[in-house]
Amino acid sequence: MTHKPGIVITGASGRMGQMLIKTVLDSDQATLVGAVERSGHPWVGQDVGVAMGGAEVGVVATDDALEAFSKAQAVIDFTAPEATLQFAELAAQARAVHVIGTTGMTDEQIAALAPAARHAVLVRAGNMSLGVNLLVQLTKKVAAALDEDFDIEVIEAHHHHKVDAPSGTALMLGEAAAEGRGVELKDVADRARDGITGARKRGDIGFTAIRGGDIVGEHDVLFAAAGERIVLRHMATDRAIFARGALKAALWGQGKAPGEYDMVDVLGL
Repeated sequence: MTHKPGIVITGASGRMGQMLIKTVLDSDQATLVGAVERSGHPWVGQDVGVAMGGAEVGVVATDDALEAFSKAQAVIDFTAPEATLQFAELAAQARAVHVIGTTGMTDEQIAALAPAARHAVLVRAGNMSLGVNLLVQLTKKVAAALDEDFDIEVIEAHHHHKVDAPSGTALMLGEAAAEGRGVELKDVADRARDGITGARKRGDIGFTAIRGGDIVGEHDVLFAAAGERIVLRHMATDRAIFARGALKAALWGQGKAPGEYDMVDVLGL
């Protein structure tokens, strides 16, 4: 790639935002051209390198997303659902690739991204890592091979700062298991157990969420039958894997036709 796409990072001060900034700055394939934070945030008006405790990098954080996006070929966005919807509209106006790692979006919010995807490339995934997306494909295949004698449980663990549950990755895995079985996840998901819940319903796909410490992300898909269990597992120990995947998606999207894509497309899986 002779031209280095300009990348804007939203939610710049967050854990993922800072990791994304570092990943783009360290890359020889892209250039950091903008960083966006909410109005009134202490980072606004500061060089992001200085705000992160280092040297100046020549990019000042702004609360004017439209102005920042107008200079970019891609926007990488790990923020909140409401913010992501606004950023999608602005990225589409700028015809910039919009890479969305935001989790906790409702079906209605996901559907609301469609108008933006008519004008620009939109890559959305609950998890940007190669390993997790391989796990999604394996989950689909195993679920398709096993009947309902095998109960399916998706077990996920994250740091105590995470605000949504189940995680976006857990829902990706649940969707894959449901697709493998030829059912809709919304019809078989068991997402909350407390008190006297009764016996597990045959065919349900259960979710268990663990929150604690600084766990980056761990996901198990358990297939449990009488006398045997199969466990598919992915453990992330470094948040950088998500940032590298997001940058890969931003680079992959250059020159693609407008539309909605995911990491399966990016990784060729």
